[in-house]
Amino acid sequence: MITKQLAEEIVAQTTIRLNRNLNVMDTKGMILASGEAERIEKIHEGAARVAKTGETVAISEANLSDWQGVKPGINMPIHFQGNLVGVIGITGNPEELKEISTLVQLTTEMMVHQSLITSHIEWNRKRNELIFEELTSGKPLSAAVHERIFQIGLEGKMSFMTLLIELKKPPSSSQRIIEQLEAHFDSHTVIAGHSQLNEIFLLVAGAGTLNLEEELYSLLHFLQKTAPGRIGVGIPVDSIFDIRTSYLAARNALKFGKPDQQLIYFEDVELMALLKRNPQDKLEKFADRILNGLSDTLCQTLAEFLACNKNHADTSARLKIHRHTLTYRLKKIRELTRLDPTEFKDAVVIYLALALRNS
Repeated sequence: MITKQLAEEIVAQTTIRLNRNLNVMDTKGMILASGEAERIEKIHEGAARVAKTGETVAISEANLSDWQGVKPGINMPIHFQGNLVGVIGITGNPEELKEISTLVQLTTEMMVHQSLITSHIEWNRKRNELIFEELTSGKPLSAAVHERIFQIGLEGKMSFMTLLIELKKPPSSSQRIIEQLEAHFDSHTVIAGHSQLNEIFLLVAGAGTLNLEEELYSLLHFLQKTAPGRIGVGIPVDSIFDIRTSYLAARNALKFGKPDQQLIYFEDVELMALLKRNPQDKLEKFADRILNGLSDTLCQTLAEFLACNKNHADTSARLKIHRHTLTYRLKKIRELTRLDPTEFKDAVVIYLALALRNS
């Protein structure tokens, strides 16, 4: 069904081009919009006949008395996906309007198609965002959302994963970006939309059948060309009703990942996420106590040493220092902290302290 707003837009756009009066009627023959304001919300008998028969009706001066609420002109059906959704009428001599009437009908149907398709897409997007919001809220699902999940077959699917895409700045067309993201994963993407300002969520089904790392790097490459940002990767879950777990994991990936890190798996920040559940002041006291007395140079040495899996040669190369210098620094660290970074247990404590200080 054509809305009053769409009818007004059709009349405004078409009247300018034709310099003729147009009427747009609903499927009952009532005039929704017209270049002649006094005729709006009145029944047009010719349009009512078109709506009933689906056939074009021409009204001339000769048969004008046979109709009520009409003027001479041509009234044509407007179809959308095979269904009659309204009537378009052009005021004037039917003989003079023959050449342009078909073009007006076609143009109107194109405008209706574009508007209704866009409205349908927007409605689906809002529905998807509502479903995702309820699934991740931790609250009981409404009957409407539960029914919709069942209708689109999500209950029967296995292995779901949440991806959160944090955009650096709002894209010129977020709708277009979401459509492209959906197309990127094809049938695997179940739901996509906005979760927060400058953030898009993707709920991917069948993640276990994907070459995930390859897909994610391909997705990242696509984003860098269209809408640069970071991707937080949640953990897979076996049921749509457990998606909150995957969502929170993706949220923590963005929260605890480094700002310049473009692809962040939850597994990479899980330890930090667990630690951050403790009061911040206690975490700071722990880090300060462990690293007390260490200079920035010694802290950097520790960070590189642990990043190189405690390999002396690799650490020396990355720091561009002699191996004897590295040995001296590690000895100095042992003296100041009473912890030996070459020993596993001590290295874990130092690693956590460094991670907390840099978070």
